Amino acid sequence: MKRIGSLWHGQRVTSAEDFDRWYADRGESPIADELVRRVLDLPADLESTSLLGGAGLAEVVTALDVRAGHVLLDLACGRGGYGLEIARRTGCRLVGVDFSAVAIAQARQRARDADFRVGTLTATGLHPRSVDAVLVVDAMQFAEPKPAAMKECFRVLRPGGRLVITCWEAVDPGDERLPARMREMDLAAQLPLAGFADVKVVEKPEWRAIERRMWEEALAVDAPGDPAMGSMREEARRVLPTFDGLRRVLATATR
Repeated sequence: MKRIGSLWHGQRVTSAEDFDRWYADRGESPIADELVRRVLDLPADLESTSLLGGAGLAEVVTALDVRAGHVLLDLACGRGGYGLEIARRTGCRLVGVDFSAVAIAQARQRARDADFRVGTLTATGLHPRSVDAVLVVDAMQFAEPKPAAMKECFRVLRPGGRLVITCWEAVDPGDERLPARMREMDLAAQLPLAGFADVKVVEKPEWRAIERRMWEEALAVDAPGDPAMGSMREEARRVLPTFDGLRRVLATATR
């Protein structure tokens, strides 16, 4: 299979077909999954294709403030790992949306009591005011255009509902070494324009330190013929030279 580089930071991957190949590779690579779970300190059965660690996940659960009877939208859910873990911890009902049909198929195999469907960051296919919380883990940079994705989050949330985004922002938006998608991120300014209130964007350097360790360990793994590990090593070589040009953020907001 074709190797797909720079999934998280968006330097090369752009289409649903690219992500389909990436998820197909990842589904066949227990080495990559084990590395991510170990370094990020995630539960043993959580299938992550993002960079949110176990401590960060606990903060996200608190920020979402969901419980039994609530509906959580995990937008750009990938294989469903984070949303399923949050549903397990809180008792909420999970709806997962991703534009990769392969990722959605993998998520459906993991859980039949959640609603996984194909959709996009800007067009979820959900009814207005139909969910109590929206989570976007490490994916808002892929939205085109980003304001439309934030407005879609606002549209599907019930009044008082919570939006939680984990992402990266450029320390210097003029730094052309960084992907344009990252340089366009400014959640503190963009979320109020989408209608959100109580917007807070907090830098998380401790999350960033764990990411650095994961990229460094990925470079050290010897896994010839493993496309997923090849993809991770390729991204590590791209990310590490400009690593300090991005800051890790947790954004919360209320409709």
